[in-house]
Amino acid sequence: MMTGDQYRASLNDGRETYFEGRVVEDVAKDPILGITVNSGAQGYDRFYDPAPNAIGAFMKVPGSTEELREQVELHETVDLLTHVTYASIMTLLTAADRIESTLPENARRIRTYIKDAQQRDVRITQCITDSKGDRSRRPSNQDDPDQYVRIVERRDDGIVIRGAKLHISAASMGHELMTIPTKSMKPGEEDYSVACMVPVNAPGVKIINTTYAPRHEDPRDFPISSRHHTPEGFVIFDDVFVEKERVFLDANPELAGVFAHSLGLWERLGGLSSMVSGYEALVGFAQLVSEANGLERTGHIKEKISEMLINATLIRASLEAAIENCHITSDGAAFPDELYTNAGKYHGAANWSMMVRHLHDIGGGAILTAPGIADLENQQVGHLARKYMGTMQSVDGIYRTRLFHAIRDLTADAYGGWNAVTNIQAGGGLYAQRIVSRLHYDMDHAKKVALQKAHMDEYIGQV
Repeated sequence: MMTGDQYRASLNDGRETYFEGRVVEDVAKDPILGITVNSGAQGYDRFYDPAPNAIGAFMKVPGSTEELREQVELHETVDLLTHVTYASIMTLLTAADRIESTLPENARRIRTYIKDAQQRDVRITQCITDSKGDRSRRPSNQDDPDQYVRIVERRDDGIVIRGAKLHISAASMGHELMTIPTKSMKPGEEDYSVACMVPVNAPGVKIINTTYAPRHEDPRDFPISSRHHTPEGFVIFDDVFVEKERVFLDANPELAGVFAHSLGLWERLGGLSSMVSGYEALVGFAQLVSEANGLERTGHIKEKISEMLINATLIRASLEAAIENCHITSDGAAFPDELYTNAGKYHGAANWSMMVRHLHDIGGGAILTAPGIADLENQQVGHLARKYMGTMQSVDGIYRTRLFHAIRDLTADAYGGWNAVTNIQAGGGLYAQRIVSRLHYDMDHAKKVALQKAHMDEYIGQV
């Protein structure tokens, strides 16, 4: 296993990565991107075990309800790079289980790769969303055939791929790019039916980074995003060679969706788990700021917080149901229930804006206009700012200002915008979660219940 320092050094491997128009020579030393590297390094140090052949506890494949719950709870405390590595491993194991009867050799390659990745202690990020071009057209009907990642050459020893993947969290901070189809493919789209593992430093891989990281002299005004942020990678595959052992799907369009759906399951479980703590934080901020404003007993404030906490409770209940109703595969791995995972993630994403709206309504305009911490410390005006930002003897101006800064940073600034969009889009968007929820919902049972309720039992055999 690697230490944090060894991880930092491992990123200096010739990878081609860009940020705000410049080449990043050393990702670990970049003043902005390096913050995310440091977060990843802390994850390495946390799980480091010097024993030979040791594997990080976060990579443990759950085999029961209890172990699945342990992993979910553990991953609520890890950095994003550690989490997406685990989600990638579980995605591949899920896909291997589902394709084994048709492509046993590919399933073997997947399991061999996973064992190797665990031994090398690498971090894996997920490349799924293509540039897509004209969204109304299939991959094979685009004006530019490269709008979806595709195979442009097949060799005896591997394949060459071309295209781009967007919105790839921490792409420049990992070692491997799990590259899989963004959706199901159809006959004639064999070249787009490709799943493989690509080293970040492979010739032809180019990554452009964007980030919501604050650019501010005083990080105290950004108490959340200044300490941790996740760059998003625009990953370009400019005729990249992938050796045969790293190719998990090639020209089987009927199985392309297996990889996308497998990732969707684990991404949505991670998103649902994150929403549990995210929703509880919003409830907590709403209660704290209502108390700081002296409005915690006001009727409409209490009603808004009640609605918020009910939604938070439903999100937690969905996560519990997904874990408790897990399924054990032929490999002995525990997978969360698809219906509860997707329905919970959908509900959380669809209602996030309502939660934030209530919080903003409760908090008021000072969420955006509260003075900076440095202003409160100014010798000429600071004492007056602190005075008028306070509300009562038990609520001083510094405390209340810091609450406002945290709420703004979390919900109404660059990080808040990132939260608003990714809560909807992570794991495939709301439509994808509706599709999977309907697929796994027992509609026949629901129809029978309805007929029984209507005392129309004689029709039950017809549904």
